[in-house]
Amino acid sequence: MTTTSKPSLIQSAHAIEGRLPGLDPFIFGAYHQDLYPKGNGKLGPDPALLKGRDIGMDFGRQDGWSMYHGDDVPGFPAHPHRGFETVTIVRKGLVDHADSLGATARYGEGDVQWLTTGAGVQHGEMFPMVHEDKGNTLDLFQLWLNLPAKSKMAPPDFTMFWAHDIPHVVQTDAQGRRSEVEVIAGDYVPVDAAAAGGSVATKALRPPSDSWASEPGADVAIWIVRLEPGASLTLPAASAGINRAVYLTSGKTVTVDGHRFDQRVMLVLRSDLPVPMRNEGDEVIEVLLLQGKPIGEPVAARGPFVMNSEQELVQAMRDYQRTQFGGWPWPSHAHTHGKEKRFARHPDGRVETPRE
Repeated sequence: MTTTSKPSLIQSAHAIEGRLPGLDPFIFGAYHQDLYPKGNGKLGPDPALLKGRDIGMDFGRQDGWSMYHGDDVPGFPAHPHRGFETVTIVRKGLVDHADSLGATARYGEGDVQWLTTGAGVQHGEMFPMVHEDKGNTLDLFQLWLNLPAKSKMAPPDFTMFWAHDIPHVVQTDAQGRRSEVEVIAGDYVPVDAAAAGGSVATKALRPPSDSWASEPGADVAIWIVRLEPGASLTLPAASAGINRAVYLTSGKTVTVDGHRFDQRVMLVLRSDLPVPMRNEGDEVIEVLLLQGKPIGEPVAARGPFVMNSEQELVQAMRDYQRTQFGGWPWPSHAHTHGKEKRFARHPDGRVETPRE
């Protein structure tokens, strides 16, 4: 008589400290949560609150927030990129974008910007403190998604996913507890629909054309899963041979496939199995799922450049020194947008505004 053991869903577990570890095709992720105070009328904090900070390199979260590389307004003034994509998911607060192509945007409160840096672009990402009568909480993910060699020199551009267009799937478990899946990339088919032979898929918005996420069979997915206290949810399986990971980014505890984790953790999963999870705590938790077919090419990364070889990195630095990737057309490297509402102005002059 022979017996077969149950395949292991969890391949490995890694405590998260600082950045979110990457898994091809994702290079890494960053999670920022800053409890900014009231604004000073100039999109920054009261100057008295800057005492004791290492201005220009402030990552210490003094008083629950950081200025990062900003002097007067928090954020990341103009800096270059080549060879990958940034996916910036802003749940609370605002980001002011400006770039060397002449494009600008203010987005946030649930919006996502998907920037293909391609052949090279400078951009600034500032965090304007627009509210002068209350705090200015900022809560965002930024994911770095690699580009394959054939697309590393694609024309740079960005795509906006406005909050009102991003699909959300709400499910209720047998005990009536709710979960929600925010579908940023990768179509989502609830397990119960799949088990019934249905094809009830929630379609994600279309990613940029040069993205690995647009490659047939790449199976790239970015989902943010929120579970109420005590809620259970099973995420659908993906194809075999896909890299897949979940990250507990907010909340105290999660159980995945019967294994309990009481800290921020990255779990590398077998991709062709469904993922049963449960919130064992007394507060809402968030779990980020990232998946995709590995690009499988050499990665040479140095600071803001992600290429396939050291020679290409050297060339990227030389090109930036020579061209500044188009220069910087704005009066300040920390360019902001005053009292503007959310908008996006593309390099070709096209303007988008979200539905309020």
